[in-house]
Amino acid sequence: MKHLFSIVVCCALLVASVAFGGEQTWSFEGDADDWAPANGDWSVEDGTYKLVKGGRAEHSLIGDVGWEDYTVEAKVRLDEGNWAGVVFRAQSEMEYYVYYLNVPNNKTELWRHKTGAWDARDKIGELAGVNITVANNEWFDMRVVVEGVSMKLWINGEDQGELADETGAGYAAGQAGVWAWETAASFDDVTVSGDAIAGLTPVEPQDKLATTWGRLKQRF
Repeated sequence: MKHLFSIVVCCALLVASVAFGGEQTWSFEGDADDWAPANGDWSVEDGTYKLVKGGRAEHSLIGDVGWEDYTVEAKVRLDEGNWAGVVFRAQSEMEYYVYYLNVPNNKTELWRHKTGAWDARDKIGELAGVNITVANNEWFDMRVVVEGVSMKLWINGEDQGELADETGAGYAAGQAGVWAWETAASFDDVTVSGDAIAGLTPVEPQDKLATTWGRLKQRF
């Protein structure tokens, strides 16, 4: 009976892993046809998604406006200019959050953009760089975890802290994306993952599930 209970519990965990975990990555080895540039001059070159230096709040979006809590990660390089980063919970081209790197002040800023103009926005807060130096022509791995009003940030694996939009005017769901402000920038390996990402590749592939089930049968 004990062995049967163990099998049931293990199988339930495996099924939950397959059913509820989703992840998708864009490595830009081909084109970026599934991306939707909101503004700016975007192209794929040498396996990266590039933005030509231009105007304010230039960004490109991917995904579903119904995405809720999730993790978005991207490699970001500021090629010329001072501000670039990662978009999340984008409800439209005008309505979204962005965590962006600030080169002159070695910090990351969180803003909520809103309708009216590309630069219509409200500042949520800022995080001083922790064990990092924000600079041009270097790759930074940005990872943002959004859950409820909480927005946590890691850069190059270093915990930068957490900010929250408690204004009551925030966005509970939305697309992901990449962003720059009067800056030429490059982006690579954009990944979105989480229970909210429906229709994406399961975390546990079928061959791993079959292997695990075989081991369980041998054990019991």
